[in-house]
Amino acid sequence: MAIKVLHHGLATTVQDLGRPGYFHLGIPVGGAMDRYAMRAANLLVGNDEGAAGLEAVFMGPKLEFTQDALVAVTGADMPPKVDGTIQPGWTAFLVKAGQTLTFDFLKAGARICIAVSGGIDVPEALGSRSTYPIGALGGFKGRPIAPGDELPVGKGSLATDGKTVPEALRRRPGAPAELRVLPGLYWHRVTEQSQVNFFDDEWKVAPEADRMGYRFKGGRKLDFVDRDQPFGAGSDPSNIVDSCYPYGSIQVPGGTEPIILHRDAVSGGGYFMVGTVISADMDLIGQLQPHTPARFIKVTMEEALQARADRQALLAELRAALA
Repeated sequence: MAIKVLHHGLATTVQDLGRPGYFHLGIPVGGAMDRYAMRAANLLVGNDEGAAGLEAVFMGPKLEFTQDALVAVTGADMPPKVDGTIQPGWTAFLVKAGQTLTFDFLKAGARICIAVSGGIDVPEALGSRSTYPIGALGGFKGRPIAPGDELPVGKGSLATDGKTVPEALRRRPGAPAELRVLPGLYWHRVTEQSQVNFFDDEWKVAPEADRMGYRFKGGRKLDFVDRDQPFGAGSDPSNIVDSCYPYGSIQVPGGTEPIILHRDAVSGGGYFMVGTVISADMDLIGQLQPHTPARFIKVTMEEALQARADRQALLAELRAALA
């Protein structure tokens, strides 16, 4: 079976749960920006949680199916339509051979995850089918999908038609979005007042927000503690001798606009990091539209570990609900 791409939507790529283990070589983790939503979509159609699906941002693709298939769309509120008839989100529905899947206008969130029974069956690259466009790696020919492409699909079942994720298990950002942050190794580089301001201020997502990183605007500029820049660092106080960037780390070039490094970000560089968004909240960032208000919430390591345990418990609830 293949899915014919009639229209690519916007930045629609094949994604799964990513390719961990190569960050030290400069190859990012990658994978769906909202991994919880991708897991849910796969479970709805009877796939393994790590099966490859499609991720689209702001505008969905137009896809023609050559065989019957179960489909689920999770993440952002962008209602799917089969031959023009709207289907429920976070629910498995049938698309018959010859029918076309399209999408209504985006109503909330930023990214949808589209799972098809059997999964998108492109070749694996370094253990993952995820697309890393900058490196032309994985996915469909290492790039976003385009009109005329035919996406191969594995063998799947049609047995879970109508299965749905309970409303209480559909995780979405709040308003404003709250992103929990663990201060990092360079936290001491900013003044005590700037440390307070960083967490007190309300920020907004800037238009420069993609799979590599999300920039935020609107908060007060960070002031740095005076020091002589070490050999190998740049002249700006926000520069450091090149260092590794943890996934989710927040760099603030010039102390003005925080940038959260996301799935396709580089693994190191010469900007200091004020802290790191905890893993439990990274999915939420992928659902933030430009100009969305957000706040950073300071947490301890113990609170971060508890949040991770709470997320695992939520995943267990999801699996139980869809078993």
